[in-house]
Amino acid sequence: MSTCALSPIFVLAAAWLLDALIGDPEKLPHPVRAMGAYIGWLEKVARQCFENKRSAGVFIGTCVPATVYFCAVGVIMLCSGISSWLGAIASFFVIYYCLATRCLSDEARAILQQLRLGDVSAARQRLSRIVGRDTAQLTEGEIVRATVETVSENTVDGIISPLFYAAFCGAPLAMAFKAVSTLDSMIGYKNEKYRDLGCFSARCDDVLNYIPARLCLVLVPLASFLLPSGRSRPAFTTGMRDGRNSPSPNSGFPEACFAGSLGIQLGGQCAYGGAISHKPLIGAKDREIEIDDIQRAVSLMWIVSALSLLLFTGAFFMITIIRGCS
Repeated sequence: MSTCALSPIFVLAAAWLLDALIGDPEKLPHPVRAMGAYIGWLEKVARQCFENKRSAGVFIGTCVPATVYFCAVGVIMLCSGISSWLGAIASFFVIYYCLATRCLSDEARAILQQLRLGDVSAARQRLSRIVGRDTAQLTEGEIVRATVETVSENTVDGIISPLFYAAFCGAPLAMAFKAVSTLDSMIGYKNEKYRDLGCFSARCDDVLNYIPARLCLVLVPLASFLLPSGRSRPAFTTGMRDGRNSPSPNSGFPEACFAGSLGIQLGGQCAYGGAISHKPLIGAKDREIEIDDIQRAVSLMWIVSALSLLLFTGAFFMITIIRGCS
């Protein structure tokens, strides 16, 4: 096996390790912030140029990931033209910027810390950084539920999916996936303002997360088996039973697997922009939810993240061997 064939494995593992160590320091520039600014500008342009909102949405949903993809390709090719090592470093940083294990962990633990201090108001404010729902009136239990739900959902689009696309499709496509995910988080809402404009981006996000979301049926039960307090079989059976209960084609699977592993019930009433939404209940209510469930969910997420890395790098390695023998 040549060093060239193995280098993508090392690049992916190194990017995962850097994300695990430092996450996303707020003082450092991040491509997602640039994507957000680009999406905001392009939305204004599209609304002025297209009478049909769905056509405007297709324009935005095509331009953003295409621009991001070709920018990533251009940077990597430019660096590779100077040196193969520099090209590998460029790919390393592209993948690193796609991952969110440490960032998600830090945000969830910050909420947990505020709850342990008894500062529910501060916990609500911190939660508002990572969820789209209204947080001003949430009780302690609702804050915990919302945190566990967002940890489980983002385990897919912030960890499993970017690792999946980086391993099998390369760093540029992983960054393009990140662009689609950012689009969905900014305009993929079902309210009056974005229902038509964000429809295309939301559907693209659904398609790209389809396989990674269902990998939770394997990864979360296996991670639960490795946790002292985890419940492997309920994680799998709840995922299979309740994974399709969510209105989203994908988010129900990680939520159901996490709920089964923790032995709690997710879903229920929440509010978005003042409008009450009733999400289907997911999981069996074996016990009442408690603040330490945030830490349990974070621990489960970390193990799922590490297992995803092992699974995808191992699969890439085997595919490379098979190709080399053919």
